[in-house]
Amino acid sequence: MVHVVAERARPARPPWRDFGHLHRLFGSDILDGLTYVHRRYGDFVRTRLPLQLYFVADPHVIEEILVKKAEAFHKDRTSRLLSRVIGNGLLVNEGESWRRQRRLLQPAFHQQQLQSYASLMVDAIERAASGWRAGEVRNVHEDMMGVTMRIVAGTLFGADLSASASDLGGVISALMEDFTRLLGLAGRFRPPPWVPTPANRRFRRSADRVEAVVLELIEARRKSMAVTDPAAGDLLSLLIAARDEQGGTMTDAQVRDEALTLFLAGHETTALALTYALHLLAQRPERQARLAEELRATLGDRPPALADLERLRFTEMVLLETMRLYPPAWALGRRATRPLEVGGYRLPEGAEFVMSPWVVHRDPRRFDEPHAFRPERWEGDLSQRLPRFAYFPFGGGPRVCIGNRFAMIEAKLVLARALQRFHFAPAGPADLALLPSVTLRPRGPVPLRLEPSR
Repeated sequence: MVHVVAERARPARPPWRDFGHLHRLFGSDILDGLTYVHRRYGDFVRTRLPLQLYFVADPHVIEEILVKKAEAFHKDRTSRLLSRVIGNGLLVNEGESWRRQRRLLQPAFHQQQLQSYASLMVDAIERAASGWRAGEVRNVHEDMMGVTMRIVAGTLFGADLSASASDLGGVISALMEDFTRLLGLAGRFRPPPWVPTPANRRFRRSADRVEAVVLELIEARRKSMAVTDPAAGDLLSLLIAARDEQGGTMTDAQVRDEALTLFLAGHETTALALTYALHLLAQRPERQARLAEELRATLGDRPPALADLERLRFTEMVLLETMRLYPPAWALGRRATRPLEVGGYRLPEGAEFVMSPWVVHRDPRRFDEPHAFRPERWEGDLSQRLPRFAYFPFGGGPRVCIGNRFAMIEAKLVLARALQRFHFAPAGPADLALLPSVTLRPRGPVPLRLEPSR
């Protein structure tokens, strides 16, 4: 409970003699560093550096920050740096501007729109799997990135423009790798973005290229909407046609920023969840067999549809458990915009808070065998018994991921069809080397062997 935390005069501050462990909080070993800090010093920890930086792993305090006092917080400095990649989209926007953009985007994720996207999602995995062959070893991370790129290009830009956007995924992926290096999370120090190093100049050129491609796509869509049905169904058309309460529309710059945000969020995070799900299922063939049996009993040989998803309960459990162990959004940050009380402590304006699903999801106080892949743990009432923010792969509060339902539908449909087509077997190490960037990426390929479905 929060009041237990508040019994101390201030949050725990690890001693300097522990710096050998704590330096990992600011580099490529940050996952181990965060885990160590919270297991050793508790759920509310402040660094000894000259920063008002706090690490929070108490679900009740996380709820206080994300929900109960959400209006007193903005995104943290790392999130603001992300605007160098995606502009001022929903992910990094603040205040009334953010609220307006959220209202304008909401209709794009209503049930009717999600229904129209389902067949495109299944078609994307069908097209990818048609080129796979039993016996070959494939990098499933690369494959899933390709599948989700095709899905987001189709849903965002529509069939007639998705071909023009075909290379956008690769450019954005390379841009995000450069961004990771700029943050220093790839294991090497890099000069700040404003220093005109070759790497920083390359990053700026890539960002400019992405912006130019998206603006071209917006211009092409505006022209096509002038002569065809403006409600074409793709997200770009909806963004362009959206009206607020006063009849105002988005500028091209706003449409560009939201399109980039949706492309990045809808492309990479779902691909990562699918990659980790396939990897975990390959390591646990008995769970993969149970999933395959559910698919046979529910679907037979036909592809899944949106109406089937409620009956694919174990498929959903696999994804819930995957995102518990490997949350694509592995950390959330917030910055206090005024002095306030958090977790029983009076803290100053500018205090920054890091909340890590990676740490909280692996807490042995709430999850038995926390490092084990056990999808069946979600069969009973676990989700009702857990504190609200003991599991939060999509964040929470007013800024909960707007595309969470889209992502879950996409992940379930793609995973189901992939497992109908093939059995996946290990072809590499069981333990993955991870790169905690903006998202939680594997450091290298994730090789799996394809076998005939069983």
